[in-house]
Amino acid sequence: MKILLLGANGQLGQAFLADSNLAERGTLLAATRNGQLTDGQTGVVADLSAPEFLTQLLDAEQPDIIINTAAYTAVDKAEQDEATAHRVNAEALGIIGAWAAKNQALVVHYSTDYVFDGRGTTPYSEDSATGPVGAYGRSKLAGEEALRLSGAPHYIFRTAWVFSAVGHNFLRTMLRLGVERDELRVVADQYGTPTHTGLIVAASVVAVDAWLSADPAGRARLQGIYHVTAKGETTWHGFADYLLRGAAARGLIKRAPTVTPITTNEFPTPAERPAYSVLDTARFESTFGFAFPVWTAGVDDVLTHLSEHVE
Repeated sequence: MKILLLGANGQLGQAFLADSNLAERGTLLAATRNGQLTDGQTGVVADLSAPEFLTQLLDAEQPDIIINTAAYTAVDKAEQDEATAHRVNAEALGIIGAWAAKNQALVVHYSTDYVFDGRGTTPYSEDSATGPVGAYGRSKLAGEEALRLSGAPHYIFRTAWVFSAVGHNFLRTMLRLGVERDELRVVADQYGTPTHTGLIVAASVVAVDAWLSADPAGRARLQGIYHVTAKGETTWHGFADYLLRGAAARGLIKRAPTVTPITTNEFPTPAERPAYSVLDTARFESTFGFAFPVWTAGVDDVLTHLSEHVE
């Protein structure tokens, strides 16, 4: 069995490469925009901003499973460059889906809490009405629809507030600023669930295993949209305060800076963010027998890892 990992240099892609479980299930082929991996090794080229070349790659490699962690994730930049966001996050999915439908390959794709408008007050289920408020969310929702309509066997995993020890994410930004500043002003009126990449990988492997062991009828029942996040909810302020106190306790920073809560209006951005985007994970848990831990556990894991690998 061959597994094609798209976006291998992103924080989620790197988490898949660091986890041996996926490689144990078949030949793992890592793809990046330029074919080079962060560790210096060579993969294959898969640039989703030029999706017309994807079919050529898929024909050459003939993967049985396609795991798509590649995405245009610059939320603010997407407001001025929606065409590129749509090409990467939507058009490419239509091409991948068409090939996978023809070849009966499973597509594992990752979407976002930003497909919702954020006006809710209770966790969104997979059946909740979507209504993205920005270009990024619109492009990701279009990608979901393109994959569903392609007829390809698929999992669409919506996740949120993703962080890890590598890549560009809120946790790493706060750690850097925590060293540089005595006070940080962080938005305290947007609610979501910080989710560690390691948790997303673990859940994905469980779902892939279920697919591999199912008969055709079982696979038809399994495919669809699922929410994959940690448990609980917090604000960006709560996330920052928790991780900075934890970083100070582990010696990653000398002392935790003061984290001052502010409103969204006090920190204007080009793209509007959902005010509330907590996702209900009950469908995934009941389908796959998987229990998601509270979000703080993932933060603790990353901080402990970083403290044990201080250069």
